[in-house]
Amino acid sequence: MNRSERLAERRRRTRLSFTAFLTGLAVVTIGAASWRFHLFDFADSSQTVARDRRPESIGGSPESPLPGPTITPEPAGAGPINTTFAGLTTFRGNETRTYYGEGPVPRRPKVLWRYPAFGGMCARSTDGGETKLWCGTGWTGQPNVVEQEGQLQVRFGAYDRGIHILDGLSGKPLKETFRTGDIIKGTVTSDPDGYPLLYSGSRDNNFRVLALDRGDALQELWRLPAESAPNPIWNNDWDGSALVVDDHLLIGGENSWFYAVKLNRDYDAQGKVVVEPEIRMLVPGYDDELFAELGDREVSIENSPAFHEGVVYFANSGGLVQGWDISGVLSGGKKYKRVFRFWTGEDTDASVVIDLEGYLYVASELERFNARGAEVGQLMKLDPSEPDDPVVWSRQVPAEGGLGGLWATPGLYEDALFATTNTGRLLAIDGATGRKRWEIELPPPTWTSPVIVDGVLVVGDCSGVLRAYDVNEPFRKPRKALWKVKLEGCIESTPAVWKGMVFVG
Repeated sequence: MNRSERLAERRRRTRLSFTAFLTGLAVVTIGAASWRFHLFDFADSSQTVARDRRPESIGGSPESPLPGPTITPEPAGAGPINTTFAGLTTFRGNETRTYYGEGPVPRRPKVLWRYPAFGGMCARSTDGGETKLWCGTGWTGQPNVVEQEGQLQVRFGAYDRGIHILDGLSGKPLKETFRTGDIIKGTVTSDPDGYPLLYSGSRDNNFRVLALDRGDALQELWRLPAESAPNPIWNNDWDGSALVVDDHLLIGGENSWFYAVKLNRDYDAQGKVVVEPEIRMLVPGYDDELFAELGDREVSIENSPAFHEGVVYFANSGGLVQGWDISGVLSGGKKYKRVFRFWTGEDTDASVVIDLEGYLYVASELERFNARGAEVGQLMKLDPSEPDDPVVWSRQVPAEGGLGGLWATPGLYEDALFATTNTGRLLAIDGATGRKRWEIELPPPTWTSPVIVDGVLVVGDCSGVLRAYDVNEPFRKPRKALWKVKLEGCIESTPAVWKGMVFVG
């Protein structure tokens, strides 16, 4: 299969498709028969870093599990980005994409409700000149789960072109569905500072800011069109889950550009939320060097930005990972500067994950099969403080006779990095050395990103099964799943764990 054929096949099976699997798939909620609210305190953790320059293959049979280090159980990431109310408000919950929700994880889950009760969430959409019926929720598709106004609210976008807000206990709509002009692929973002605002992209060309305080209906306050960039490349969709940091919206688009937008959030004389957005930074996700190295112009930004100590990180479909110092912009100035550039060689749509020490974990697909991908592998740990030589370790993630690598965003827990591959492998990697400790085979492709809460890893697969594994000792391979629940369709979306319940599309 040549490059153009691989790309055509990939676009047929892109994170919107899997039509045969997804037809009729609705948002399904799974929870325990009984549940309770429970607060979980997050603590810091540290990692030891050892450098291994050679990308070692992790194909074939798994290596023998090694004894894990003596550690105090604690999550690797910081807490949620929202601090004044409880909730999971963006993909992976915080600036570093390392917050997965709050426990407890249900022990004997059963389906409590399904939305819609019958049928699916479907609409026709055109991609690459081909129009299809798309159904369900997409990549990344992790629901927001928010405790506000005495309610447990579940907020998400779907392939029916709608943004939905449901009661988390009953599955009943709390707001009228807000309809966009095309399907919604990614995770919406709820305002982390408590403003009644919701942020979402759509394939209809627009990224929107919506007000939640206008009664039963969501009201559009502002939209950002893909044509706002001076030279849009590739597509007009918005896949990423935005970050809101210091009143600035951070988002990249499939137009291949990255934005920092000053929101100027406030309330009017009637007490209704208002915004007056200003684009304060607009930079391309590509550069001339990338085009020279790449040989094509597939450079859309499809992942969710990550942020650490004044620097925002994102990658694109050309494999370019960038870090921009935006501390000046966030403090009201005009200066910003690119401080990190790394080329993986391969499509990098998974979000960059950042640990507490500032190391980056980057996952790439394997579809171009170029020399750069063979050199640096598809799963890597990078040190942005060493921009000229950032590779701490890297691993090859091959496939036999097909596309390999990773579409899903890896998850951190203690000293372990958990990753799901396109070929259906759940990998446990030593975050310090890059060594594979164990793997479990799942029905492929596995594009759902694993979430880890209270030492329990929850992951879905493309046979429609949601599983949970005990990873309290992360380097010891689980003997079997703690539980399995059979749902409908292929689970591409990332689950949300919240106080005894799991929400998943």
